[in-house]
Formats: sequence, structure tokens, C-alpha cells
Amino acid sequence: MPLNARQSEILKLLQRRGRVRVDELVLQYATTPQTIRRDLRLLEQAGRAQRFHGGAVFSSGGEYTDFEARRLISRRAKDAIAQAAASLIPDDATVFINIGTTTEAAALALKDHSGLTVITDNVNTANALRQFSGLDVLIAGGAIRAHDGAIVGDAAVQFIRQFRVDYALIGAAAIEPEGALLDHDLREAQVASAIMDIARHVILAADATKFSRSAPVCIGDLRDVHSFVTDKPLPQDIAGICSGAGVQVIEALDAKDGRRRRKSLTGDFVS
Repeated sequence: MPLNARQSEILKLLQRRGRVRVDELVLQYATTPQTIRRDLRLLEQAGRAQRFHGGAVFSSGGEYTDFEARRLISRRAKDAIAQAAASLIPDDATVFINIGTTTEAAALALKDHSGLTVITDNVNTANALRQFSGLDVLIAGGAIRAHDGAIVGDAAVQFIRQFRVDYALIGAAAIEPEGALLDHDLREAQVASAIMDIARHVILAADATKFSRSAPVCIGDLRDVHSFVTDKPLPQDIAGICSGAGVQVIEALDAKDGRRRRKSLTGDFVS
């Protein structure tokens, strides 16, 4: 569908700034919030934007979206997933937390835990967690990726392989219908794969938008995950893989009323 003049201008703003907010566009174009939301919905359908509550960030199709911008996408879903994922980790455990906006939120949800040893490959997560009194925090060595603080490279992988942890908390940029877990960066995928290898229990935290995305590098397979925390019911093919592999599936958000809940193979729990 061709864009009208206002929509084309909004797209240019997205390309230049990286993000826009509905309230700012309402003032700029002297129109209603409903009109701007329709514009952003159209741009999202065209693959040029990703909406979040109150605005949108630029998307160039399947390419990588900036880390700060990704924090805003599906924010309510990520917060619910984070709380549910954190609840799976008991006190006095060792956990490795992989880089990602959802896993970062889950890391912050561990603030009331005690006796945890947390290892991470994200300098931002490590800096936030060091303030929590009940946690001992270790950080991987290696090269720091400038745009998001991820620690990547062979040194990071070698560091990770020295450990055997109780839990790994990982994310994925995309999940294929066949069960492949994908990422955009080869070095990051190698780190995530190493984290999966050293964990007794792997928790995948990913919202439903990952089912419609693609990425070029394979991290691992959904069948190698023990618990999958997401926000909505799984697509049929993904649900079949989880059922066949004995993966615990937890739906963290009630789509009807937006309440946080925990839905697993054993039933529903509203929190």
C-alpha cells in the first residue's frame, strides 16, 4: 500500500531519529492520536516500524534493531515474562544470564533473591545487579560490543566453558517453526550456545513477536530448552515441538485482560 505524505514524513523521521512518539507526532501534524496510531500500524505492517506503547522504532525489515529501542518493544510482555522467568530460579543457585532485553529484565527481577551467584555476558546487567545485596556477580571476559555492552569473542566462550551452572537464562532474536533459535550476530550466538551447554536447566525467555521474525545465525534448538517462558499461546508447530520434547511452557501474560499470570502444563496461576 503506498504511503501518504504524512506517513512518508513519519518514516523519514523514524529513519533519522530511530524512534518516534505518538504525542509528539500529534502536535507536529495537528491530528489525533488515533490517526497517528493508524499510520504507525501501517508502517509496521509494511515492515518499516515496530510499535511500542506510545510510539514506534525504526525497523529495516529483518535487520538488527538497536538495543535501546528493543527495550521499548513489547514492554508489558517482557516485564511479565521477566517476572515469570525469575520465579523459576530458586535461592542459593548459580545462574548464567545471556545478553538481551528480556533476559536483562529478568535479571532485575532477581533483586529479592538471596544466595544467588549470577554470571553474565552483559556489562550493563552486571552493573545493575551488583547493587543487590543477595547476589554475587561475575562477568565474562572478552571484547565488549559498543552498542549494547555484550561481551563476545573466543575469550568469552572460553570463560563460560569453565563453569557448570544450575540455570541458564537465554533469549533469541527469532524462533523458526522447526524449532531453531536464531540470532543476528555470529559471536553472540557462539556465546549463547556455550551458555546452553554448561547449564543443567535452560530457560528461554522470548515474547511472541519472535515467531514472526528471522535471523541468520543458529544458537541452538528449542528441544534443548527445559523451560520456555513467553507471553501468548504458542503457534501450533512450536507447541508440538515443546510437547514432544517435554519442554515446560509458561504463558506469562493473559491476552484478554493484560494481567500477569503463569500458565504451565500443570495449570494457571494469576499473580
